[in-house]
Amino acid sequence: MEITTWYLEQTDPAAIRPSAAPGEPVAITRAEVPSPEFNRFLYTTVGGDWQWTDRLGWDRQRWLDLLAQPGYETWVAYVRGTPAGFAELDGTKPGEVELAYFGLLPAFTGRGIGGHLLTVALRRAWDLPERRPGAEPIRRVWVHTCTLDGQPAALANYQRRGLTIYRTETRDQDPDFTGQPAQ
Repeated sequence: MEITTWYLEQTDPAAIRPSAAPGEPVAITRAEVPSPEFNRFLYTTVGGDWQWTDRLGWDRQRWLDLLAQPGYETWVAYVRGTPAGFAELDGTKPGEVELAYFGLLPAFTGRGIGGHLLTVALRRAWDLPERRPGAEPIRRVWVHTCTLDGQPAALANYQRRGLTIYRTETRDQDPDFTGQPAQ
């Protein structure tokens, strides 16, 4: 099976094109206390249909080591108190933020929440230094997606929010594929 991976970026926060507001109230909150159990729940529930497997073998300490890093943030969308989706921002490298994981729980797709969550996630990526004193200003926000990640909706959402493709790779899926392309 052939897998295509698209790498997208923004190099200016003015490039964000906000989505329309969802048709129902959505609260988006930063999960400020590192919680391996909660992030694993989000990861497995959102990624279950998209073959996200690279973190399935992680133990609690490995999750905690990731989540406790300065500049690593999890933003969660809630609909009437229920988690609807999440975005993990990896701002651990100077001057850039990777949208490391992003997606909705299956019950919340197709409701206009994904574009709204992505808009907020991009804004939080760009203003991450405001929450991290001494951090270098952000010059670039980037993400990758592949043919296994809810296509064509995922790629289209990234592009509608103002991210542009800077690289495309196509390769055969190997038997040990983990759901994430090599970086």
